[in-house]
Amino acid sequence: MSLFLSTGLSVICWLALGIICFNPVSGHLMRYGIWIIAGGLYAPLLIWWTRRHSQTLFNGLTPRLEAFVVVSSILEWLGVTLFFVATGALLQIQVNLLAVIPLYIVAQIIGVLSMIPGALGSFDVIMMFELVNLGVPRTSVIVWLLMFRVFYYVVPLLLGGLLGLHQAWVGLNQALNQIPRQSMRQLSYLLGTILMYSTGLMMLLAAIIPNLTDSNQFLARFYPLTFFILHQLSTIMFAIILLACARGISSRVAKAYWPTMIVLGVASLNAYFNLASPSVTLSTWVIMFLVWKMRPVLYRKKLQYTLGKFTIDAVIFAGSMLVYMLVGYLNSPKYQIKHTTPNYLLFPGGHIWASGFIGMLIGLILMTIMIRFLMHANEPFRGSYQLDLPRFQALINRFGGNETSHLALLNDKRIYYYQVAGQDQVALMYRVKYDKLIVMGNPIGNQTVVAEALHAFTSEADIYGYLPVFYEVSGPVTMQLHELGFDFLKIGEDGLVTLADFTLAGKKQRSQRALIHKFEREGYTFTMVEPPFEAELMHELKAVSDDWLHGQIEKGFSLGFFDDDYINAAPVGIVRSASGELVAFVTLMPTGGKELLTIDLMRHSHTAPSGIMDLLFVRMFEYGQDHGYPEFDLGMAPLANVGESNFSFITERIAHFIYQYGTRLYGFQGLRRYKEKYVSHWKSRYLVYRKKHSLVATMIALVQVVNERRK
Repeated sequence: MSLFLSTGLSVICWLALGIICFNPVSGHLMRYGIWIIAGGLYAPLLIWWTRRHSQTLFNGLTPRLEAFVVVSSILEWLGVTLFFVATGALLQIQVNLLAVIPLYIVAQIIGVLSMIPGALGSFDVIMMFELVNLGVPRTSVIVWLLMFRVFYYVVPLLLGGLLGLHQAWVGLNQALNQIPRQSMRQLSYLLGTILMYSTGLMMLLAAIIPNLTDSNQFLARFYPLTFFILHQLSTIMFAIILLACARGISSRVAKAYWPTMIVLGVASLNAYFNLASPSVTLSTWVIMFLVWKMRPVLYRKKLQYTLGKFTIDAVIFAGSMLVYMLVGYLNSPKYQIKHTTPNYLLFPGGHIWASGFIGMLIGLILMTIMIRFLMHANEPFRGSYQLDLPRFQALINRFGGNETSHLALLNDKRIYYYQVAGQDQVALMYRVKYDKLIVMGNPIGNQTVVAEALHAFTSEADIYGYLPVFYEVSGPVTMQLHELGFDFLKIGEDGLVTLADFTLAGKKQRSQRALIHKFEREGYTFTMVEPPFEAELMHELKAVSDDWLHGQIEKGFSLGFFDDDYINAAPVGIVRSASGELVAFVTLMPTGGKELLTIDLMRHSHTAPSGIMDLLFVRMFEYGQDHGYPEFDLGMAPLANVGESNFSFITERIAHFIYQYGTRLYGFQGLRRYKEKYVSHWKSRYLVYRKKHSLVATMIALVQVVNERRK
């Protein structure tokens, strides 16, 4: 292909020869005629030679391809020739431009023969010598050649370099799995958010204390980053609305992009036309560029306006209002009669201060509207608490439940369904609290797609600004969530009884065996009753439950509470005295399978004898053995075996301290010792929360949910 690069120059040699013959001004160039004719013969001779050897040396060079490369070369050489002539015309150099065409072609032929890259030197000497002969001043020739070299060689080289760097960046970004691009976007997001907040605050400060930037050298240095609007009212309005936009940008809300760009655009126009300040205008453009670069980072559909965010915004606004009113008081005639107000606190007049106060109120309204706009979204995580029982039951029937799936029947949690090909596969029970989705227990359903379900749930929650929190989940689920960027805290252990190994025989169960025999001698009987239950039995159960509670309000979410519909969902074990009085009962948790038997409510009246709980447990173990259950879940022992190592997390060490010395608050150790006499093995349970987010805020939301009865 390199043989054809000069064919275009060869063809236009005949154009040059024609101009020399018919343009009298170019007649002196006839002394280069031999070079022009020789150059003109190159193209036809090359075409003849390649056609003659088309079956051997040039096999594959079709006439169509050959014509294409020749025409391309002609267009290139003709284009650069006309570009050189156009450069002289734009410089308004007085010369016969038609005579310049053959001169340029002659200089290029000599440059090609010199074999110097770009014909540097040889081309320039010929052009300078001959253009001077055409009457062009030497200085104009130098400028002409310099401009040609710059725009034909240097500028394309720089553009090529930029494109090359871009291509190298794309390749590096692909090789490093998009990490550099994500890092740049995150950097733009960080810088843009900081600049927007600092700009809004400094605008507000400059409006509240109008001469502060003149008297404070530090603030004056950063003042170009503020858009001090000429009018006091508009300055404060823009400052507050910019802070509202910054709240949306910092929360990565996509809807905040265009309002922010509009506010910054208006501010830049004001800085250019009203302030006539290039530095302020340029700083505005810089922030707009950063916001534009961070646009892919703005992916959320909703702003979760939490108490913490509201507190920060309220402190900024209330603090600004208090300072502004204080400055207004210092500018009042009543104060100035007896005191001297510092110069940087002086307003030009009371009407200026009043306009700023109105700007504060209007800004508060606009900020409220903006926040409400960012908070509005049709999200899937809020709605009715009423359980779609047929849908949930179909999932349980297909894949089975787990030790907490029955809690959905309380109707105090919403259900998130993960589907594959339109079919429900996994369900998660959760409740919304502030900006958190508190998920109860392990995922329910098809355990082979749990990882995909967790990823889908956390991703969708993130789009709407929620932070998922998973309560009482197992080790395998915790590790899957850890891969998704979650941290975890061990909160206790579940006690499991291997029913095949349970027996009252032997030395270990001697005290329990004696206790059961005592209840049998005294006439206490245990029976399992199946739902639906008669009204009389429900009344007896309710009486025992109320006696057990002693007027306390029942908890919800992670624990069952006495509810007629909930009680009627599964069999109930009851204990009656010799006189027939119902003194204790236990409710089963329907797990949807035969792998695990567990209970929920276990309550007795104050008249029940000591040890009645042991009777309930033993009879439930025997019931599980008779019905083919391999294990019985005794429930969790909170804070058991948490933080016992010197290398445990500090939060777990604190939990261990509570476990050791918090007996007055809750019988942690006593509960562990009571269950240990039956437990075959323990399984750890964890609280999983988003990494780098406050554990304290997470625990506050969790405690409120657990202690909140919702029906």
